Amino acid sequence: MNKIQYIKRLLVANRGEIARRVMRTASRMGIHTVAVYADGDVNEPFVREADEAWALNGRTAAETYLDVAKVLAAAKASGADAIHPGYGFLSERAHFAQAVIDAGLVWIGPPPEAIAAMGDKLAAKNLMAKIGVPVLHSVELDEKSDLDAAARKVGFPALVKAAAGGGGKGMRIVRGKGELAAAVAGARREAASAFGDPTVFLERYVEGARHVEIQVIGDKHGTLVHCFERECSIQRRHQKVIEEAPSSAVNPELRARMGAAAVRAVQAIAYDNAGTVEFLLDASGEFFFLEINTRLQVEHPVTEAITGVDLVREQIRVAQGEPLSFSQDSLTLTGHAIEARIYAEDPQNDFLPASGDVLAWEMPASPPARFDSGVETGSHVGTLFDPMMAKIIVHRPTRAEAARSLALVLERMRVQGLTTNRDFLVATLRHERFLAGDTTTGFINEVNPPRGRQPDDVELREAAIAAALHTQARNRDEARVLASLPSGFRIGRMPPERLRFTYGEREIVAEYRRQRDGSFRFEVLGQVSSARVMAVQGHALEYVLDGRRTRTTVHRHGRQWWVHGPRGDLTLYLVPRFRDGSEAEDVAGGLTAPMPGQVILVEVKVGDRVAAGQLLAIMEAMKMEHSILAPGAGKVTEVRVTKGDQVGAGDLLVVIEEDAGAEKAA
Repeated sequence: MNKIQYIKRLLVANRGEIARRVMRTASRMGIHTVAVYADGDVNEPFVREADEAWALNGRTAAETYLDVAKVLAAAKASGADAIHPGYGFLSERAHFAQAVIDAGLVWIGPPPEAIAAMGDKLAAKNLMAKIGVPVLHSVELDEKSDLDAAARKVGFPALVKAAAGGGGKGMRIVRGKGELAAAVAGARREAASAFGDPTVFLERYVEGARHVEIQVIGDKHGTLVHCFERECSIQRRHQKVIEEAPSSAVNPELRARMGAAAVRAVQAIAYDNAGTVEFLLDASGEFFFLEINTRLQVEHPVTEAITGVDLVREQIRVAQGEPLSFSQDSLTLTGHAIEARIYAEDPQNDFLPASGDVLAWEMPASPPARFDSGVETGSHVGTLFDPMMAKIIVHRPTRAEAARSLALVLERMRVQGLTTNRDFLVATLRHERFLAGDTTTGFINEVNPPRGRQPDDVELREAAIAAALHTQARNRDEARVLASLPSGFRIGRMPPERLRFTYGEREIVAEYRRQRDGSFRFEVLGQVSSARVMAVQGHALEYVLDGRRTRTTVHRHGRQWWVHGPRGDLTLYLVPRFRDGSEAEDVAGGLTAPMPGQVILVEVKVGDRVAAGQLLAIMEAMKMEHSILAPGAGKVTEVRVTKGDQVGAGDLLVVIEEDAGAEKAA
């Protein structure tokens, strides 16, 4: 019989929202928590919330969260007796799990042998085929592989995948022979960067499939159960953004079959602790094994919501030697849960990562929701780590209620300071096809929900008025002279005050004049309105506009003004009266960085002639590659960067003198 070894001090070898989430449960269990952190994370919430935190003395993932020796040294120095890896980083590295055990610490995860067995996705698929779990045919690729022969075996469309990792990294869809070589090269680079292993393989790509996964968990006493399914089909760049449980495509009979297959899969590798068996589910109800994630998943909260099970608590109990607190028969499925991931990224710019300071992070009091966040007001989102900021989870009696409620929560959130995917998530959740449960892995490409919000004239007008009112009130409160005069007071009849904003390509001019009764007369976008300030407290503003009392928040940072209304945040840019020299360099034929990041490849030099669509350079940010392509045929006249350079969004990379009448790249 296994002896129970109660954990007293737990080190979480991770960062951000998962570190906070693990520490939250550990604290409830009476366990002291220890954080480790990279240099740039020293002021982040997970560091401050731990009972103690230890510096890993480095900036990048390789220098910190992926450095086994540093993590173990921190565990020893802190007196930790257990390590939880979270997800990502070292969570699926068998050698790390073994090193933790060899150091005499409790490893909160599956056995190293099980991790190793599933760490190679090709070997895992071969094992699943042997035990009767359906798989898709695949071929391993290396630098010497015959790509044409591999493509003939698999067929098109095909998917290039990293053998050592997931999360959408090192994956490319290939629809024809001409795309294969570049896709393999790009996937290998990305896999090497993200996982330290460039091995990739080719498998058949199933069109119109759903991504359905089964949560499994087992103890050291031989009990293995599944906790029903999650659907994670809403993906961009092969990475999940909306997950739900249960799946609208899975009935009780299919749920039982998939659950049994998942349990059979983990039994084959003598599994204990939490894990996820991922499947592709086609329209006919046939499913195919994808992989086993030998760790906790980002989307685990939706399973917790419908089952009432705290999976992190069970992980800790299992690692201590305790039996599971529930059985397969005692599990029940209640209601519907949906999770949305908030990313610092720009959906209108092909979902490229964004970075910057979080100027405002405020969650609404209602509707009720669970907020697993890695940031707060004052946090910085950089380019060295994954751009996920938070997960928002709602649990309701029906799927439709969950979707609508989550959309409302997202709209009511105040997220200001950097570009996020929030408005895109709202558009997806409110789309009729999503509400009908018509979701596949191709949903985003096929449906193409609006990538951003398009405010109408009413919303733009009200945002400009709110910005002007808030500015007037704050200026008066902060005035050092004549402070007793009312806001907007002038001697004699002067021209109206004016603020000129832009929103995208539109210009919004707000002209306003204070009236004798203390109200303001506004003219914005051709309409006259009357507005009166009722209260200003910090960024919060209450005012009456044309007889309607309303509330909003206004946050100004430099030339940017964030105004939060009923439909979410709206960013206005103040047009300065004079050029301040801060505008980005505008060079004819210049190609600029679409995001902050590192230049990892430069393919051209001054004097080269290029064709439309030819690769010029490759950038990487947050472990994602982006190719810089020639817009048309021409001659390279300047190359401003070299391999390894760190650049900001909008920085000039390459200048091309295009040929007259050159065809533009698609």
